[in-house]
Amino acid sequence: MAPKTWAANYPERLAFFASAIYTPLLKLLYPLVWLINTLSNQLLRVFGVDTQPPVDTAIQHEELRTVVTEAGTLIPDEHKEMLLGILDLQQATVEDIMTPINEIHGIDLDDDIDDIKKQILNSPYSNLPIFTTNVDSIQGHLRKKDIFASINHDDFEHLTLLSNQVKPYFIPNNTSLYKQLINFQQNKKRLAIIVDEYGHILGLITLQDVLEEVIGEFTTDPSDSSPNIQKKADGAILISGNITIRELNRTLQWDLPTDGAKTLNGLILEHLESIPEQGTSLKLYGHPIEIVQMEDNTVKLAKFN
Repeated sequence: MAPKTWAANYPERLAFFASAIYTPLLKLLYPLVWLINTLSNQLLRVFGVDTQPPVDTAIQHEELRTVVTEAGTLIPDEHKEMLLGILDLQQATVEDIMTPINEIHGIDLDDDIDDIKKQILNSPYSNLPIFTTNVDSIQGHLRKKDIFASINHDDFEHLTLLSNQVKPYFIPNNTSLYKQLINFQQNKKRLAIIVDEYGHILGLITLQDVLEEVIGEFTTDPSDSSPNIQKKADGAILISGNITIRELNRTLQWDLPTDGAKTLNGLILEHLESIPEQGTSLKLYGHPIEIVQMEDNTVKLAKFN
């Protein structure tokens, strides 16, 4: 046991030492090894055993996940989470993490220019979609850094917004996150508008959204800054029905299924198979939920205790 333990602790030192012995032995005994292998393969063929190695010996996706998960102390925990996040990019689509159309905050060109100025200055977002009348008619987006220098000038008007807008970048809703990350890089884009097979706008996604799937939230405590999650003093958590399941799982370390509904509202409706009333309580995959607010037949706000 002592040599085995030493070899397990210092595999490279043993390998370098052993190579000086193994190399001449391999050459010396090659004829004997070839003869034994040939005889054993012939014997196996008599019993109908295929001795040819499989052509595809690549590690499958789930096998690679297992390798990373079971790596133990060989891979730091933060690196392990990033590697698993990269592996999951191929399994998820942009629709899984998009900001839905009813949650998009943008600039309506029908608004007064003074109201638009206030909106730009107070918005926490660096990119704002531009549309006319309603968000279904997005015609581009505005980068705040492009207009900060001119926003306080007297000649700042709607035409200034149009002259600084970036042409919209549309993508299909079934695009994988891995593919979209590559597309963002190749097209030098940071924001994309997601459309369905009929060309209807479903939502938008940013480069930051994709990166957060790999490295996690950019804040110390995501729930403190997320507009979709509010922690109360009594320990209860108020969550917007529009939050995506993937964001909810990542933020609160839950394990809700992601292969069906994309949002909390969709998951609740799928579970109940009906439109709930305000005040309805249920247990969703082990988590007690109370419907706090309904709006237009959708769950607007839910409370987790």
